[in-house]
Amino acid sequence: MRWRTADPLSESGAEAYVAGVCFKTGPPGRVGVELEWLVHDIREPPRPVALSRIETALRDLATSGRLSLEPGGQVELSSQPADSLTACVEAVQADLSRLFPALARVGLAPHGAALDPVRSPRRVLDLPRYAAMEEFFDRDGPAGRIMMCSTASVQVCLDAGQDVRRRWQVAHAIAPVLLAAFANSPIHHGRPTGWRSTRWAVWHRLDPTRTRAPAGDDPALAWARYALDARVLCVRRDGASWTVPEFTFRDWLRGAGPRPATLDDLRYHLTTLFPPVRPHGWLELRVIDAQDGDGWLVPLAVTTALMEDPQAADAALAAAERLGAERLGAKARDGALLLHAARWGLCDPALATAARACFAAAYAALPRLGAGPETTAAVARFLDRYVERGRCPADDRLEDWCHRAQERMAKRL
Repeated sequence: MRWRTADPLSESGAEAYVAGVCFKTGPPGRVGVELEWLVHDIREPPRPVALSRIETALRDLATSGRLSLEPGGQVELSSQPADSLTACVEAVQADLSRLFPALARVGLAPHGAALDPVRSPRRVLDLPRYAAMEEFFDRDGPAGRIMMCSTASVQVCLDAGQDVRRRWQVAHAIAPVLLAAFANSPIHHGRPTGWRSTRWAVWHRLDPTRTRAPAGDDPALAWARYALDARVLCVRRDGASWTVPEFTFRDWLRGAGPRPATLDDLRYHLTTLFPPVRPHGWLELRVIDAQDGDGWLVPLAVTTALMEDPQAADAALAAAERLGAERLGAKARDGALLLHAARWGLCDPALATAARACFAAAYAALPRLGAGPETTAAVARFLDRYVERGRCPADDRLEDWCHRAQERMAKRL
């Protein structure tokens, strides 16, 4: 079908476009990653950082990946698709060797947590998209501003492949394990929140029409229906506010909205949907918290191994099936298992058992994928330090917070 981007769009045409374009089939193999960091002042970490300082650091910085800014001034590096895990790792490491010193030259540093532990959310990007997004999410409470301005993540991107149904299944099956193992945001407003991944708890409070997993066994059909039934976040207009009243994209196609919806509108709408696994023609896994330092290497390697290696994928599916049956049964795909993982991390025995099986399978698969010794060693260290002990990075942060709280109390006595 020939698509004309500015012509009015029919409901059937919209569903056909989403189903056909968002799942591009072909041999899997390409790997990409999107890394986000909160940015703080080196001398005064609680101090808000002016947008101009971040822009100065990024100006004329040559990287192979694309640098961009999130609404609260978070820096994002999106790698180019690479032909292998090793090529992706090398490209990102080269880019970070330029990015981090550039930030340091203006007195800034990346913060390794996935949720700002101290500062309140503060939007620094004054763009129509983010103004409309802020107003949209404000209707449901404060979680939207926190998500926009105070969170950071690691997003692993992999080809949809030829057997899309199976890869879609594997991606959703491993999501709770990845969320629990890499949870890294237990502190907010200077205090523990009761969650290992408060970042995910925040996401769970947002509009469920755009943040929960699509329902249905046929990935393309499920995603097409999901996209049309999601609420419209904004409508682009020249020289005017993009804010709109509440209606879904399907409502828009049926006559709601300020004008007839076009293919351009649908394409933009798809960029405002944030489920745990988002199809873009490739699969983007969005459940992983940002990590300290070079900690991003481990979730990239583990996710790639579990998705790309058939033996590892089989092991992951078996572990996920046991986990879902033991914990939540049929509710495993409605977001409840992800929320459980966000609260408990690997302190939950069933999640810890599933994580050990998945990480062992991934570690065994890395040589088959041609992973370098640095990557393999990083996964081994994480496996020993966290997974084998039923811990995640959030537990380190909680222990550090408790230690500092005890020191403060001792000083008062």
